[in-house]
Amino acid sequence: MDVAPYLSFDGTCAEAFDFYAEVLGGTIERRMTYGESPMAEHAPESHRDRILHVSLLVGARRLMGADAPPRFFSRPQGFSVAISDGDTARMAAVFDRLAQGGTRMTDFAPTFWSEGFGMCIDRFGTPWIVNGAEKPLG
Repeated sequence: MDVAPYLSFDGTCAEAFDFYAEVLGGTIERRMTYGESPMAEHAPESHRDRILHVSLLVGARRLMGADAPPRFFSRPQGFSVAISDGDTARMAAVFDRLAQGGTRMTDFAPTFWSEGFGMCIDRFGTPWIVNGAEKPLG
């Protein structure tokens, strides 16, 4: 079984996933527009160039997404995409890139559980939790 976040966008999915691939060092495995799909004739003209499905491989994990069908987009709420790496300096740089043009909910700073932790919502509306190297608890 595999569980992966599936992000929804309102026309910015391609731009967002190109950005995520660059910032996270991932590889886009699949990308299909509504117009390239077998259901292209049923897609409104305004959605033909929008993303029906994209899959980004980051390490051994996938992040997936799409531009929502007409009338079905809603802003993300109630979740965050959590990322971590033992290289705290790298995670600080990732956090700064993700937060650029978005909203910093917290600054990236040491906590009792991590050498660096920050929360932001990127310019595409995706909420992120970023952790650096773990600190021993207790």
